[in-house]
Amino acid sequence: MSVISGKKVLLGITAGIAAYKTASLVRLFIKSGAEVKVIMTPASKDFITPLTLSTLSKNPVHSTFYDKEDENELWNNHVDLGLWADVMIIAPATANTLSKMTNGTCDNLLLATYLSAKCPVYFAPAMDLDMYIHPSTKTSLEKLQSFGNIMIPATSGELASGLVGEGRMAEPEDIVDFIEKDITSKLPLRGKKILMTAGPTYEAIDPVRFIGNHSSGKMGFEIAKTAANLGAEVFLVSGPSSQTVKDSLIHRIDVKSAQDMYEACHKYYADVDIAILSAAVADYRPKNVADQKIKKKDTSLTIELEPTKDILKSLGDAKKNQFLVGFALETNNEVENAKKKIKSKNLDLIVLNSLQDKGAGFAGDTNKITIIDKGFNQKSFQLKSKKEVSVDIINEIIQRINA
Repeated sequence: MSVISGKKVLLGITAGIAAYKTASLVRLFIKSGAEVKVIMTPASKDFITPLTLSTLSKNPVHSTFYDKEDENELWNNHVDLGLWADVMIIAPATANTLSKMTNGTCDNLLLATYLSAKCPVYFAPAMDLDMYIHPSTKTSLEKLQSFGNIMIPATSGELASGLVGEGRMAEPEDIVDFIEKDITSKLPLRGKKILMTAGPTYEAIDPVRFIGNHSSGKMGFEIAKTAANLGAEVFLVSGPSSQTVKDSLIHRIDVKSAQDMYEACHKYYADVDIAILSAAVADYRPKNVADQKIKKKDTSLTIELEPTKDILKSLGDAKKNQFLVGFALETNNEVENAKKKIKSKNLDLIVLNSLQDKGAGFAGDTNKITIIDKGFNQKSFQLKSKKEVSVDIINEIIQRINA
């Protein structure tokens, strides 16, 4: 899955002949899973129609602050557009627009939005050879990069004038590839390997029945997705769960029992940088598993249980340089019990849930957590969606591994 997937991409189009390529560029962004909005300078509409771009992006195309023909039309808020975007790309970026960007000239919606943008801004120069090598253009390119903007270099080739040389806008495929590689190179978990557990375990009573719990795996899967979005390679060991994930950086390993999960975790643990164990592992399992389905009788049924292996403690005992994170779901004396687990299981961090908190716990879409580190520093968070909680957890881990 592309690192652009799920991102909000704002494409600014200026009046150069290369504007015809932006139809393909929008299509590639959409194919990569991005949401795309387009702003055009008024003159760029001479090269490609807004109808084409709105059809491909499935969003209205903006080019002016308001529609002069419609007195009831709301203005196109450049601030909102700038804040909406996760990534802004100006392609093609003509010599005229580059000069305006450099000097803060703000005479159209695109430039106003550029000046309001808080996200990374990429620009792909496109112009004729003589314009590209002119000292004023070189100054613009240098200044824009000094402002923190990211240039997608022009290539050499046949230009609209018939000349051959530098100034040709990078091809749409190369623009997308450049942005993907640039984003990936800056991801805070790039190069890190994470072991993640999620879901319940099922401990067999007989071939039909088992002892399990209500864990859905949602929390663990959201953490895995967040970590992968930040560049980590994730080994997701999941108990039985209906949750799904599609990401080339996430390797899903399906298991059933606590013993299966124990073996899978120890298989990958030595090679990871971070281990996050959110699975609700059974503490006990039937001592004897029946070969055949147990028939119902009028008398009561007694099942002798024995402890399962403590996966988290075993990883704490084997820990070398790994950053180890555990989860605790408590019903009473929550903080004190969580602190005891940090000590007894050699954890760097523990994520505490309380079943006393409305909206927390199994199966739901929300969670309320407190994070406690090995120094017993604790930080509590409000009730949030599990996706938002996963971001909080990963951010706390990043802060500590980079400290």
